[in-house]
Amino acid sequence: MNLTELGYIAGWRVVRALPRSLVAAAFQAGADRAHRTGGGGTARLRANLRRVVGPELPEAELDDLVKRGLRSYARYWMEAFRLPTLSRSQILSGFRLDGAELLAADVAAGRGAVVALPHAGNWDAAGAWVAATGWPITTVMERLKPEGVYKRFLAFREVLGMEILPTHGGPRPAFDVLRDRLRAGAVVPLLADRDLSARGVEVDFFGGKTRMPAGPALLALHTGAPLYVASMWYEPDAACASLAGPLPVPGPEVGPLDQRVRSLTQLIADRLAAGIARHPEDWHMLQRMWLDQGRAGEGTALPSPASGQA
Repeated sequence: MNLTELGYIAGWRVVRALPRSLVAAAFQAGADRAHRTGGGGTARLRANLRRVVGPELPEAELDDLVKRGLRSYARYWMEAFRLPTLSRSQILSGFRLDGAELLAADVAAGRGAVVALPHAGNWDAAGAWVAATGWPITTVMERLKPEGVYKRFLAFREVLGMEILPTHGGPRPAFDVLRDRLRAGAVVPLLADRDLSARGVEVDFFGGKTRMPAGPALLALHTGAPLYVASMWYEPDAACASLAGPLPVPGPEVGPLDQRVRSLTQLIADRLAAGIARHPEDWHMLQRMWLDQGRAGEGTALPSPASGQA
């Protein structure tokens, strides 16, 4: 067991045991310290948020936005660590979804739904809320290193009611399992704003080129399941999200499959950008995002509930 794994274990145990007000103050203080001292992740967040807000925003206002962004990111970790201690009613009251009736209808009709997510707000709270609502939910998770950390995150999300598939190394390809789950009526959320491979689809995003995973578009095209894009943010009393869609899925008459995947992934990118622009302080992107950015100063990888790499 290495120091990284020990840190996560301590986080889960200590953060769950202490009063929320005390833990929240400590995490906010840590975020403010990260803002003061800078560092690779903070520098990357600053560069990414500058892309979002544009060159016109004064530097002092950008600095305040970065500070709020780090506090939002700290809040995510604090609340994620505490999620397994919450009752079902607390999970349901701690998250609000605008468009929940759409997912309810999709699950009831047995057609399932694909939901493309940004690294924003609290995606673990969203997944726990779906499971607590009584809907089947399946997603994928990057196979983190070391293996002990991956297994602990796997157990953490399974306790919350989510079925988690590894991006690689499972008994069946994740894409095939997700396709089966959609056809059985499950909700399939996939983080879609950052590609973790070299196989992503190149898209325009806030005026620059980046790559996003093809998984959400491919699943919608292969299964006919409705495809939504979520905007995610924090309010003082809850994590929140709203759904855009279902997106129009191009048919075979538009062109070959790869062309339709590119078109649909660009549409996802546009919807993600609209949501991030409304709540930039809650976009937790501390890594290199655009193709023209250098690699120096990258932040620590974000352990995430889904990666669109299915």
